[in-house]
Amino acid sequence: MSERSVSRAKQEKRWYTILAPEQFDRQELGETPADEPEKVYDRTIETTLGELTNNASENNTKLTFKVTDVGSDSAYTEFKSHSLTRDYLRSLVRRGASKVEAYVTVLTTDDYRVQIQPVAFTTKKADASQERAIREQMVEMVEEAAAERTFEELISSVVEGRLSSAIYGESKTIYPLRRVEIQKATLEAHPEEVAEEEATSVDVDEEEVATDD
Repeated sequence: MSERSVSRAKQEKRWYTILAPEQFDRQELGETPADEPEKVYDRTIETTLGELTNNASENNTKLTFKVTDVGSDSAYTEFKSHSLTRDYLRSLVRRGASKVEAYVTVLTTDDYRVQIQPVAFTTKKADASQERAIREQMVEMVEEAAAERTFEELISSVVEGRLSSAIYGESKTIYPLRRVEIQKATLEAHPEEVAEEEATSVDVDEEEVATDD
């Protein structure tokens, strides 16, 4: 390819402004170049909650978005994941105290599948039964939160800290806690993907019944 052809190819690339989902006020996340709109789909971009809210104290919360739609000069995204930085999580660990984690996969009222990972930090060392009780409490409250909320509402409660505060309020009665956080929340499947998996599961079950007969 001649230098002129390479130069023309570069010129044909255009920049697309990447926008956050509506629940994050369509804020600009950055720009990405592409010579064809189709190549922008599925690109991901990471930012911090602090950058979106202009609050440096929230820079320990990372948000990842994925491009799902492309306009003439804009790329629209959906929420992909929320996570706390390793440095921040490490800062919460204290010697002689307990760290209690849970991994909960839930369905929202509008059938999005999400994995949520709450973590509790105690003031002193809890015994095994207390840790188990705290973990069960966290799992129950995450499941209840999902059963009552749409995907957007659930993610908002995670990002804004309402879910972790609610878990803290209930779990501290089991054993004194210093802090509760949602260390990670990840979109695992869309409603259509969940429905397809369920249909496939039903087909397999029916085949097994037919085989048994």
